[in-house]
Amino acid sequence: MKEIYDFFVAGRTRNKDKILEICDILDSLNVSYYCFLKNEESHKEAGLNLNDKPEDLMKKFESMDLDSEAVKIIFKHDMEGLKSSKNLLLVLPAGKSAHIEAGVSYGLGKKCYAIGEYDVTDSLYLIFDKIFANEKELRDFLKNTR
Repeated sequence: MKEIYDFFVAGRTRNKDKILEICDILDSLNVSYYCFLKNEESHKEAGLNLNDKPEDLMKKFESMDLDSEAVKIIFKHDMEGLKSSKNLLLVLPAGKSAHIEAGVSYGLGKKCYAIGEYDVTDSLYLIFDKIFANEKELRDFLKNTR
């Protein structure tokens, strides 16, 4: 049986420090999650190293062909994690892929949340049940919903 996660944590690799900070909050509250930045298995299988600097990792990944085996491996693992999660948490700022993951989650009927500031108002941000301004708001929400 597949593991079921409370959250799928989405974001951009270039925002690694903030994403891992959010993961630390989830860990401290014993909230289960899937985070692409913690999935060393898929990165190793794809020939990528999560310990590389975020910018170097992204440059390497972005230079790959879309139909390369490495890209397919990351896609497969991330989609399995997304489908196996009850909710999505988007860490802003986020890139195109993370926003697509949010749309997929919404389309699958999952509750969607975001944390951080968004650049401009966009009507599609109404897919989020809540956008947390900061870590304290997120922590309080998680404590009160457990």
